Amino acid sequence: MLRLGRREFDTHEPVIMAIVNRTPDSFYDQGATFRDEPALARVEQAVAEGAAIIDIGGVKAGPGAEVTAEEEARRTVGFVAEVRRRHPDVVISVDTWRHEVGEAVCEAGADLLNDAWGGVDPKLAEVAARYGAGLVCTHAGGVEPRTRPHRVEYDDVMADILRVTVGLAERAVELGVRRDGIMIDPGHDFGKNTRHSLEATRRLGEMTETGWPVLVSLSNKDFVGESLDRPVKERVIGTLATTAVSAWLGAQVYRVHEVAETKQVLDMVAAIAGHRAPAVARRGLA
Repeated sequence: MLRLGRREFDTHEPVIMAIVNRTPDSFYDQGATFRDEPALARVEQAVAEGAAIIDIGGVKAGPGAEVTAEEEARRTVGFVAEVRRRHPDVVISVDTWRHEVGEAVCEAGADLLNDAWGGVDPKLAEVAARYGAGLVCTHAGGVEPRTRPHRVEYDDVMADILRVTVGLAERAVELGVRRDGIMIDPGHDFGKNTRHSLEATRRLGEMTETGWPVLVSLSNKDFVGESLDRPVKERVIGTLATTAVSAWLGAQVYRVHEVAETKQVLDMVAAIAGHRAPAVARRGLA
């Protein structure tokens, strides 16, 4: 059972986390939701299409202009409060590695801290524990936030992913973070080249076998683009294929840009796996 905010999710229940970037320079939407009005419209659409979690980010993952903790908080805290007011039951996640920002957004009503940079700020887990928030424990290869991997090597990439993510999850429990609010994330593209991310996907079952709920952030990433030689705006099909494989191997939470398309993929995989009945049943019955 995964419990986030007011929501509880059964073990085989797929969960969609919709991305809302409060940045002027995000790699995918190029700042489309930087201003409040389009960002709030994006939240409304995502919830209507089936997202249970809204993931709000105030700093782009890749290199770029410096964003201080104060600026990151300015971009996210008020927005979290407004989303909380409008959607009391939606799970609000904030994509941050900084404990100062984590504290501010939890005060504003966030339910989950999505630490995409692998515990680089060890105080973030302490914030999650103090506020009863959930926590995403991610493998980022030990790189500094907002840096790209350079000639990175692993003897066994999945062994390293398991060592780091399970270690972060166990530390979080020791600090007082709720066990049923913790997820582990292999960190596709973070501290990895394309072959590493493909192997992490292929061996995702090793993560689900740990018993920790697995979150995957696959949406339009570089490993999809390099696998298919497609630019950012032409990676949806590859992303959905990777989503289907991840679902079959047991991942539970999916951080995405395309909510409606992802929901259809997850519903179909769940139907094949026997975890979800068909929406209608007419064929051969009349």
